[in-house]
Amino acid sequence: MTGSRLTAVIAGTLLGLLGLALVANGLWIPVKAELAQLLIKASWQRVQQGEDRSRPWPWADTWPVARLVAPRLDKDLYVLAGATGQSMAFGPAHVSSSSPPGGPDNIVLAGHRDTHFAFLQDLVEGDELVIETENGVDRYRVDGRQVVHESRTELLLPTGRAELTLITCFPFGRILPGGPLRYVISAGRT
Repeated sequence: MTGSRLTAVIAGTLLGLLGLALVANGLWIPVKAELAQLLIKASWQRVQQGEDRSRPWPWADTWPVARLVAPRLDKDLYVLAGATGQSMAFGPAHVSSSSPPGGPDNIVLAGHRDTHFAFLQDLVEGDELVIETENGVDRYRVDGRQVVHESRTELLLPTGRAELTLITCFPFGRILPGGPLRYVISAGRT
């Protein structure tokens, strides 16, 4: 093998490996999110059997507090305690300053637009959302969608109404994380 041919083979191999690494990196977040939901599901089953704060893996700093179902869209997700960046990497999360899932007031859940809460863009008024807690099941009907600035923190406050507020970043499909806009779904308890 000549020197130039050997160089071409090495360069081709390195480019192939780089391509594989980029594909693996791109798949890492969605794969991690789906695997986490399986572990969280097992943890949720332990909560349903009475175990308090059942962590999905030993080093987890969160635990499942509810199950969120969007029947028309065939979405079934487990909601984690505390809407931190760490917990939202693994699933939608409850904003702890809002009413707890199953509570009598505004329950606020947040999630990432590129994984667990990507389905929010497909919800329409009238769609049913179901929240299951260890104490029972509550049903909600989507009654509003809006895009707001992140400064609209009143969406997190009590409203005196049994409702569910789902929040994610906007626009959907944006490559860069974050941004100042939020997509908000509101749903009243039925």
